[in-house]
Amino acid sequence: CNSFNRFRVCAFNRRSIDPRRRAAIRSPWPEDQGLPQLMRPREPRGRSLFSRVPLLIATGFHLGRFPCAPGTVGSLAAFLLFLPFRHLHWTVHLSIVGILFAVGTYTAGRAERLLAARDPSAIIIDEVVGCWVALLAIPPHHVSLLSAFVLFRLFDVWKPFPADRAQTLPGGWGIMLDDLVAGCYANLCVRLFRWWLPGLTG
Repeated sequence: CNSFNRFRVCAFNRRSIDPRRRAAIRSPWPEDQGLPQLMRPREPRGRSLFSRVPLLIATGFHLGRFPCAPGTVGSLAAFLLFLPFRHLHWTVHLSIVGILFAVGTYTAGRAERLLAARDPSAIIIDEVVGCWVALLAIPPHHVSLLSAFVLFRLFDVWKPFPADRAQTLPGGWGIMLDDLVAGCYANLCVRLFRWWLPGLTG
């Protein structure tokens, strides 16, 4: 009983301790384990922001968190984003694709580590790059453009060789390269369709 009473007195008197001395008192929870969430120290803001930016880019500004078919949603967003630039020269499109691929490889690898999952569906920067590759240097005819979009989604799901091998690569390379291959297949098929049916595909 005496020990319990002394504990109560110390706990009561601790409120009146100088804040500078109170900070030196050892916490009863070692390394903040068991503390409520609001009492735990926050991460440094700089580090948190540095982690959030790649995640924001890789998920298409959180568009990849769409609950249903985020890959298709990301591809559709890339397709709609391409339409205002469809009349630009193909070298400009190629430059944009190269920049997006470099940025996507880095941000997708970072996002994969932050989400602690292998090629999570929330990452859609790969769909954006793959869709633009499918549309690269395709004449701005509605049938050709829609065919490139549909074929890209087909090859992205099917993952024919070497897309199936590419996705096994580590980090952002595996995330990006399989969609790049799918985009190349779609682009090639549209070109074959245009050669076979030139009147239909423009």
